[in-house]
Amino acid sequence: MSDTKDPTAIFMPSGKRGQVPAGTSVLDAARQLGVDLDSVCGGRGICSKCQVTPSYGSFSKHGLTVEPDALSEWNAVEARYAEKRGLLKSRRLGCQAKILRDVVIDVPEESQVHRQVVRKRAEARQIVLDPATRLYYVEVDQPDMHEPSGDLDRLERALAEQWGLLHVKGDLRTVQMLQPALRRGNWAVTCAVYHGDSLGEARIMHVWPGFYEGGIYGIAIDLGSTTIAGHLCDLATGEVLASSGLMNPQIRFGEDLMSRVSYSMMNPGGAAEMTRVVREAINMLISQAAAEARIAPELIFEAVIVANPVMHHLLLGIDPVELGQAPFALATAASMVLWATEIDLKMHSDARIYILPCIAGHVGADAAAVALSEAPNQSDDLVLVVDVGTNAEILLGDRNGVLACSSPTGPAFEGAQISAGQRAAPGAIEHVEIDPDTREPRFKVIGCDLWSDEPGFAAATRQTGITGICGSGIIEVIAEMRMAGLLDPSGLIGGAEATGSARCVADGRTHAYLLHEPADGRGRRVMVTQGDVRAIQLAKSALYAGARLLMDQLGVDTVDRVVLAGAFGAHISPKHAMVLGMIPDCDIAKVTSAGNAAGTGARIALLNSAARREVETLVTRIHKVETAIEPRFQEHFVAANAIPHATDPFPLLRQAVPLPDVSFGASNRGGEPRRRRRG
Repeated sequence: MSDTKDPTAIFMPSGKRGQVPAGTSVLDAARQLGVDLDSVCGGRGICSKCQVTPSYGSFSKHGLTVEPDALSEWNAVEARYAEKRGLLKSRRLGCQAKILRDVVIDVPEESQVHRQVVRKRAEARQIVLDPATRLYYVEVDQPDMHEPSGDLDRLERALAEQWGLLHVKGDLRTVQMLQPALRRGNWAVTCAVYHGDSLGEARIMHVWPGFYEGGIYGIAIDLGSTTIAGHLCDLATGEVLASSGLMNPQIRFGEDLMSRVSYSMMNPGGAAEMTRVVREAINMLISQAAAEARIAPELIFEAVIVANPVMHHLLLGIDPVELGQAPFALATAASMVLWATEIDLKMHSDARIYILPCIAGHVGADAAAVALSEAPNQSDDLVLVVDVGTNAEILLGDRNGVLACSSPTGPAFEGAQISAGQRAAPGAIEHVEIDPDTREPRFKVIGCDLWSDEPGFAAATRQTGITGICGSGIIEVIAEMRMAGLLDPSGLIGGAEATGSARCVADGRTHAYLLHEPADGRGRRVMVTQGDVRAIQLAKSALYAGARLLMDQLGVDTVDRVVLAGAFGAHISPKHAMVLGMIPDCDIAKVTSAGNAAGTGARIALLNSAARREVETLVTRIHKVETAIEPRFQEHFVAANAIPHATDPFPLLRQAVPLPDVSFGASNRGGEPRRRRRG
């Protein structure tokens, strides 16, 4: 970088970037660029609220390389703070660190004023309770000099005689805790026994003196590329005691999966660094869930984890480089049972981790969990299941067979690459309606139940403000613009004269729609730009093209049902998704949300050990379609750029909603006739 050029600062996970004068503090740069970085002490290095994590190396996605001297060296304030209160080695105080060269900076969740609302809740579901870890109370024979045997031998015999556990084994930890427990319990103990290691074999994980009346717990974790969610469950009752979520800190290495694979390829030790941060994040999630449920993490005996293949490999400490190039080979597709200590997770010392099997190179354990949860293989209807996210997984099938593929939609659906985009947090616009006659909008923001045109809205949102627009909001506003005649089929926004709306304002050589203008002039102006529409068009086209490829494989043009899954999918309006053409034409009443289906599948596998065998069999019967090598993918992608589609007339959608016949461009790329102007 030339010394005369102002350095570029990129803040993650927001993706906001800009140039700042060399010597600007990270905190000041964040404020200048509208980044959500907390500070209570006013930059005096006292409160520690502004902690950040700089990243170094080559970032091809951002087009820059971050050198080790990108930030100023530690100063006396940071050194004093680290000595007195502790500061993670990778962290800097944003008020003290100065930007000297191009830099990528991660703002951890705890340093954000408006912390992420990770909307991955536990869906209500009937699950047959059959956990792999159970409690057994046994009475053990006392030692006898005439029949010498060890305490562990007699415990194993008691479990066989009293519970029929013929192949139960203890290990060194069992032996270490056993003798005190037996004597304190007057030769009666309660054992936690795990049944999932191998066929017919069981392991003693813990021993309590006498009858143990406390609980044992497990956690189901959905490790996504953008968010990580966990559901802490009572293994005895199946009850969800706590649900916790946080951002995946790997976002700072790349918003999408291929960017992270690229980071690993271009930076020695990059994969190990991403492994470390994601394991730390999972430990933070476990700690949060345990605190919410008011239990000790040491009482969590099991975890079930689902993830896409890249996340799966990075969690396991496997370099994902092979997943970045054909033939997209997995290190292993099989399910795995691990000790928690093998992947550095802080739970019970003998806790077991079950990781669901992957389906193929880019269709992972998360898709397997969705298949387990939604069971398309048991459906009489032809059902399309779309797990919407940065990397979408798509399933299509019925009881005659199931197909699967993945489609790289990118982060636009999550609010990234959008001019006023942000992740789902208080103050973000999440629902939009546009009056088809006046073209005036109204909206809802996260954290407030009122619409923007209802009395009391301004007061209710005074604390959070209107901070931007999240994924569900951007989908709804673009679809509403199409239905109101502000947007033509090709995706072009009309000007004020053509649309009759003063909200369609000039924005360089194109137009934008003014969604929100702050009354006092001090808040954030929220506009939908032509670039925003294009970003959503690219994302939705990839999604539609993937679904259409699976339909081609089955030789069908329609599906009976559509299920939108994923944390983001749970908040998508079926009508607006159909208007955009994210999914094939279908009766809107037959488009439903499954919520976080991958998390539900993980919870099923946690609470029902038979479900683990079921999903292991199921994945061998799912046929993977590789979008990267299918010649028709590009054809479907291009046709899907139109809103809703260039060649598919979407007859069921048109029966339900208006799609005005307008055209604002010099050429009509949308596949529909242009409205004739009267002379």
